[in-house]
Amino acid sequence: MDGRELVRSMRVFGSVRGWRAVRAGWRQRRTDAWGLPRGGPERARVPGPVGEAVPAPGGGTVRFARSELRIRVSAGGTVFWGWDGAEPLPSYAVAGEPPEPDPRAVLEPDMDGGWRVVSERVTVAVSRHGAVEVRTPGGVVLRRDLPPRWWEPVGGGPARWAQRSEAPADARFFGLGGRSAGPRLRDGTYRLWNTDPHGRFGPGDDPLYITMPVQFVVSDAGTHLAFHDNSWDGRVRLAEGEEGAGSGHDRPGVVEVRMSGGPLRCWVVVGTPARVLHGWAALTGVPALPPSWALGPQHARWGFGSEREVRRVVDGYLKRELPLSVLHLDIDHYDGHRVFTVDRERFPDLPGLAADLRERGVRLVSIVDPAVKAEPGEPVYDGGAALGAFVRDARGQEVRGEVWPGACAYPDFTDPAVREWWGGLYEERLAQGFAGFWHDMNEPVSFSPFGDQTLPRSARHALDGRGGDHREAHNVYGLTMAQAGYEGLRRLRPEERPFLFSRSGWAGMQRYGGTWSGDVTTGWPGLRASLSLVLGLGLSGVPYSGPDVGGFDGSPSPELFLRWFQLGAWLPLFRTHAALDAGRREPWEFGPDVLEHARVALAERERLLPYFVTLARLARLTGAPYVRPLWWGAPEDRALRDCEDAFLLGDALLVAPVLSRGTDRRAVRLPRGRWYDTATGQAYEGPGQVLLEAPLSRIPVLARAGAVVPVRGWGDELELEVWAPAAGRTGGGLIVRDTGDGWEPAEIERYTSRLEGGKVVVERVTDDGARQTDLPVRVRGGEG
Repeated sequence: MDGRELVRSMRVFGSVRGWRAVRAGWRQRRTDAWGLPRGGPERARVPGPVGEAVPAPGGGTVRFARSELRIRVSAGGTVFWGWDGAEPLPSYAVAGEPPEPDPRAVLEPDMDGGWRVVSERVTVAVSRHGAVEVRTPGGVVLRRDLPPRWWEPVGGGPARWAQRSEAPADARFFGLGGRSAGPRLRDGTYRLWNTDPHGRFGPGDDPLYITMPVQFVVSDAGTHLAFHDNSWDGRVRLAEGEEGAGSGHDRPGVVEVRMSGGPLRCWVVVGTPARVLHGWAALTGVPALPPSWALGPQHARWGFGSEREVRRVVDGYLKRELPLSVLHLDIDHYDGHRVFTVDRERFPDLPGLAADLRERGVRLVSIVDPAVKAEPGEPVYDGGAALGAFVRDARGQEVRGEVWPGACAYPDFTDPAVREWWGGLYEERLAQGFAGFWHDMNEPVSFSPFGDQTLPRSARHALDGRGGDHREAHNVYGLTMAQAGYEGLRRLRPEERPFLFSRSGWAGMQRYGGTWSGDVTTGWPGLRASLSLVLGLGLSGVPYSGPDVGGFDGSPSPELFLRWFQLGAWLPLFRTHAALDAGRREPWEFGPDVLEHARVALAERERLLPYFVTLARLARLTGAPYVRPLWWGAPEDRALRDCEDAFLLGDALLVAPVLSRGTDRRAVRLPRGRWYDTATGQAYEGPGQVLLEAPLSRIPVLARAGAVVPVRGWGDELELEVWAPAAGRTGGGLIVRDTGDGWEPAEIERYTSRLEGGKVVVERVTDDGARQTDLPVRVRGGEG
């Protein structure tokens, strides 16, 4: 035992809880020592030489001396392959049935004794020793997976495996879920094990709460996404390539995936960045659509403490005429930290408080932790115990961990009956007046000073009828908890879209909601990590996310808080939050100058709410994230691939946050086309780099020439803000009007803009042709 970790445990959790955490850690180690198979000799295996091939729709099966490979290409160009009988299902990532195979794609002999499958959008070639190449229709190699290797225990049990892949020398790597270093992932090893980083994290800390084996790879040859559908503990090693100088040889980029067990199966989606994420959403599920109020400014703090303090904070916003849509209650509103309870002394009339705040335009959101106080007489525990809902060890005993309420049991969300039971418990939260939910501590966490703060790896799970242990279930625990909550809310309030976001999750979690940064450290590095997380999660298929504005664990300076606030105002989830002892996060607590600058950022967020509503709808329809890297529309631009300090918000806006202390000007790299500084109206031509003013009052935001952006106008009515197109060019935009927070269908409206006789003309394009819009139009950036 590391004495420093014990001291830290005592300091963080208190002496009694610290000793309980030590005991829980020892108990976990003893459980695994008894419940996991002992290590022993292993036998290495590779596929060996090719044998026969058996065609099937979309591809077929290629048999080798010591393994077999099944390949299937879908009609949309998505590729699946699995070794040794691995099939697309069962999978926690895949939504519904896998895509249908392309009947026109056939398995046919290739050169040198290999085989290939040729389709309209992609070609897959298999070498005679088991390497798999993904090529463009023109034959350019996007990815080459070398023959895999397995290490099989001689005495039986799950086999470890490793898959090494090569990418073009100029390739850049993104994705892998939520990573604090990035969004471009540098050379290094990244762990695939959802982890609470012990209270705070900054750039370079790894792993974090959401890890996914999802690689988003961008090169001159094209863009592709590769997903190894395996939830076991693993590691991904990345090494960028290098192009040869003169007549020298290129050194390819390398991806090496190593998993401690589970199937070796892979999905690959190719195309433009937009097409790739559209295919990814079709495979893993479309993103949940947040209610429109969840796109407004939100405020949270661990330690509001009482109804009186909640009212004080809300009054502070409203009396200062600062918009506020949501207020979050953390675990301190629970009775003894017990889930689905209320401390009646500090919150004597929570339903009345919620109703009063809603009349003032503010919704309440409740934290929900999975750990249930394991004590007879606790209603949630008694109900779960009667159902057999809690995770057990290999001897059939309930697994206990130490969390905020004390000794806790953990629902097994991989059991459909448990998900249904847990989803029904949200009725109590709805009765208290809560409108939404954030799931916390669901990696899951059990306090321990011994490393992984989670359940024993030998703990048993249902895994939807297949059975297995925590080695497979750990990474999908938060995902299945989100599924339980989302489906329960759908049953309880079928007329409303649920609002739910989760600290932990896995591939496909976007089906049930979004996420946030978790406990990002207070400081300028934490601010930079916040942007990396949002961009990386978007490229992993999770479009709705945002940071704890101001950082979680410390007291930001006025300048740092303001710059974080200004960034947050342009991200999907705009929420301030802080730890119990980290001070307040209300804008007026940082002085009159910060308050006025924050007021400007809040006003701009409110003005652009129709644009955020449109982006949310488009994310659901297409899988495209709200926040996109600068190379989104031009992945062939190598300079944009390396730009990590700015982003696109939809197609129309480019946001360049200030990420370092004392900065009042900053360089901004522009994609191709004309861009207008939204503050000054100055036009700039891309591609190239410009130097823009960034006073404390604002951050640089540019609009694409020709863009049509829906905004709130006078009287909160919808209007179109149009940025003048350049001479000889056209522009446009898509708009989805807010139809409420239910399931009403929404219509996508398409608008075009052009210069005609020196005037900007805006028209709505319909099936019947173009016609004049019925919405007010305000032209900016040129003479209208």
